[in-house]
Amino acid sequence: MSIEVFDVRHDIKNLFVSPQIRARFLQMQPGEVSQIHSHDVGHEVFLVLKGRALFEIGEDEAELGPGQLCIAKADEPHKVTVVGDDPMTMYLSVTPHVQPTHTMLDRNGERLPTHFMPSAAYDIDTDTRTPMEELVNRFVDLSDEFAKITQTASEEQRMAGARLTRAISSGNWDAADSQRDAMWFGLYRVYHKLDELTELWNAVAPRAGRVK
Repeated sequence: MSIEVFDVRHDIKNLFVSPQIRARFLQMQPGEVSQIHSHDVGHEVFLVLKGRALFEIGEDEAELGPGQLCIAKADEPHKVTVVGDDPMTMYLSVTPHVQPTHTMLDRNGERLPTHFMPSAAYDIDTDTRTPMEELVNRFVDLSDEFAKITQTASEEQRMAGARLTRAISSGNWDAADSQRDAMWFGLYRVYHKLDELTELWNAVAPRAGRVK
């Protein structure tokens, strides 16, 4: 399978969308200002490629040019204003990608009503073939699976954590390495199942009510 290569000269769109990350190239015009918003669970990375822009994040602001990067952490209000007479092009990514992806804010920084966006807003297709009831039932069942995996992992971590502590105290690093591996694989299973759950949620959300 060949590596998919994206080119900022003509791929001004969402490039890759998964529960773990949404990545895109974005171009804004001179004087354009984004609506102030935040992300409930996602950090957003901005890398300016062409032009200049003023980034307002929380109580701070900075003007960035080509090759400069800044980050808006989860729950940090932010907006972008293009500076100068030229368009501004940037790479941005939000991790993780979970609907609703944006929390819009009013002028006073107060949270506006939650709104969900259609999948097309992220340049992906909405699953319109699977009956909605089936999607919802899948999500509920997968939520149950996630709860069980999390409970099992919690019990395993408690036992492995006790063994890890004893191994470290006695200087038995082979045993410590083994218990650390066991704890990691328990955490890995939880993350993997959460990714599945999030992917399904992102399919359910655009069809579960009104979108904007």
